[in-house]
Amino acid sequence: MILFPAIDLKDGECVRLRLGEMSEATVYNRNPAAQAKVFEDEGFEWLHVVDLNGAFAGESRNGVAVEAILRATKNPVQLGGGIRSLAQIEAWLDKGLARVILGTVAVRDPALVYEACRKFPGRIAVGIDARGGKVAVEGWAETSDLSATELARRFEGAGVAAIIYTDIDRDGVLTGINWEATIALAEAVSIPVIASGGLASMVDIERMTRPDAAKLKGAISGRALYDGRIHAREALKMLKEARA
Repeated sequence: MILFPAIDLKDGECVRLRLGEMSEATVYNRNPAAQAKVFEDEGFEWLHVVDLNGAFAGESRNGVAVEAILRATKNPVQLGGGIRSLAQIEAWLDKGLARVILGTVAVRDPALVYEACRKFPGRIAVGIDARGGKVAVEGWAETSDLSATELARRFEGAGVAAIIYTDIDRDGVLTGINWEATIALAEAVSIPVIASGGLASMVDIERMTRPDAAKLKGAISGRALYDGRIHAREALKMLKEARA
């Protein structure tokens, strides 16, 4: 079980949104690269990065910040937001990303996901963001008719490294992970699932150690880490002991 600290980028700064609204952004660090190093020093082993501007624009808008993050940390980094073509995927992987997250394009062009998985095995994740159980795209600005499980099942056998499942209704409001929906998704597919959206406190960290959550690959934390509701070293120790 991996705890992924999150760096969400808006206009080159490290922010957290509330319910996916760009107008509801709180700036936590004006130097995302420094924040990446802080997370590494605290003992985290991965880093989750989202280009929020890119998610809306359909192309990278925080590339300078992402490249600075890659230089600042030795940890593997996964990036999502506005990556919509094979050329963009290849360019980012060449710059040192461990994994690219495909979201909107997974709905619009699933064949691209299959092609990317063939070309870059183990380095492609699919981001499934749901509002009211239905998949949202274009930076969460549009909601499709697809359920999260329907979309996930499209990629069985494709070689997707992970599905990152976000419950938008819980994102940034510290109400706790939607464990029921997330675990149900993990049970419905063979692809590893990472929980996102709402991780609120050490209670959620403890919840990650329970047997039914063992089928999850990990969870992503943002606001709760920045606000001190989750103590990094204590959380990582708890998860390590649960794996032992």
